[in-house]
Amino acid sequence: MYSHSTKIRVRYGETDQMGYMYYGNYAQYYEVGRVEMLRSLGMSYSSMEADGIMMPVLELKCKYIKPALYDQEIMVKTIIKTLPGIRIFFEYELYNENEELINIGATTLVFVDMKKNKPTNPPQNFMEKLSVFFN
Repeated sequence: MYSHSTKIRVRYGETDQMGYMYYGNYAQYYEVGRVEMLRSLGMSYSSMEADGIMMPVLELKCKYIKPALYDQEIMVKTIIKTLPGIRIFFEYELYNENEELINIGATTLVFVDMKKNKPTNPPQNFMEKLSVFFN
């Protein structure tokens, strides 16, 4: 298993009139979690795309427990519980400043060969960096 945490402050433009973060913005926080997790492994979406691999989202699940509020610093914990194949599964836990769990989510992404526009295996360098956490 590999997990990584990053913090994001809820901005005013991300909230509704009640000061609650708009429900659609949680997917963007998940994306920040994924991007920062890849960065922590020495990878990036742009480097994968430069190597001809893209990772579109196939599925998104989101459960709201408590609202994220304007100006709160939210900790996004991103977790990979199983080594990826053609698909990679991410889980998310969002915590507020009081360390209360406020949201859980999951996404399924697929590795796609950009030239063939077909699913493919993950890049070898990505698997090498990730596999050390699954021994």
